[in-house]
Amino acid sequence: MMRLSDFDFALPEELIATSPVRPRPAARLLVAEGKGPGGLRDLHVRDLPDLLRPGDRLVLNDTRVIPARLTGRRWRESAEGRVSARIEVTLLEPAPAPGRWRALLKPLRKLREGEEIVFGDDFRALFEERGEDGTALLSFNLAGDDFDAALQRAGQMPLPPYIAARRPADQRDREDYQSVFARRSGAVAAPTASLHFDEALLARLAEKGVEMSHVTLHVGAGTFLPVKVEDISRHRMHAEWGEVSPRAAEEIAATKAAGGRVIPVGTTALRLIETAARESGAIAPWRGETDIFIRPGFDFRVADGLMTNFHLPKSTLMMLVSALMGLERIREIYAHAIRERYRFFSYGDASLLLPDG
Repeated sequence: MMRLSDFDFALPEELIATSPVRPRPAARLLVAEGKGPGGLRDLHVRDLPDLLRPGDRLVLNDTRVIPARLTGRRWRESAEGRVSARIEVTLLEPAPAPGRWRALLKPLRKLREGEEIVFGDDFRALFEERGEDGTALLSFNLAGDDFDAALQRAGQMPLPPYIAARRPADQRDREDYQSVFARRSGAVAAPTASLHFDEALLARLAEKGVEMSHVTLHVGAGTFLPVKVEDISRHRMHAEWGEVSPRAAEEIAATKAAGGRVIPVGTTALRLIETAARESGAIAPWRGETDIFIRPGFDFRVADGLMTNFHLPKSTLMMLVSALMGLERIREIYAHAIRERYRFFSYGDASLLLPDG
């Protein structure tokens, strides 16, 4: 039995990055080749074209982060007159009906079902019901393009808790916390390995003969939920919506058939393509919600490597990279990263993990 404590490590707080390096490819890149000890190289993301081969394929998550954090006010009549309370809202996922969202409200206790939260003159939401999981169902007065425009005006980027606890989101985060190939809106957290790419690096990779495919996984706030059970086999993953298009599946299958390496950029892209290969054993078009939990013992059917940032101790993402490289190898990689002062988490540095060298 693998225990949660197997994935713990001591991380100096000063290594937690609260802002990215610029330009994006200037971030450091720790390259780990093979599952055996040694073979670690300290490079930069800009070196990626020299590390990949013609015919390799990067799989990029083209989800677009929405400014999902809102601050509004609840108004209520009282004996003293009309009083208000500040309400902070973090959108989690859209509900089936237009204009309805599942969200986290803070403080939830200050709201009654049927009350309205006002975010601006023409932007408000009705608090419909509490969920058993501590979430709330909101019905906005706008939907579609009107909702998107209002959210852009009123919302802030949903920085991860370990950054938000150190500083508020600012205007710069609207660019920094978004990949340059983001297309499909719906994420409330960024696929952070994607943040290291700029247009110039993508062009250099293409010139080298590295192919690229786009898939979509809308990253949810559940990505930050802690694992609360010591026996990790009892942990239940959150679900996230994703799609591997027929074109992407065909491109990835062609690369595998030709002997090229398929390297997802980020754990989100990896989880999605492995989900799409569960039924047949090979990549196939897929669309729906995935709650795949990748931990040691997992049988990888598509991914030949992974580019990813450095993850939180005792997180499901530490379990994922341990499944790919082996637990002892990941301990070695992370000890090296801490010793060499790599920057951790969403705005931090990256690693390139190649289990077969």
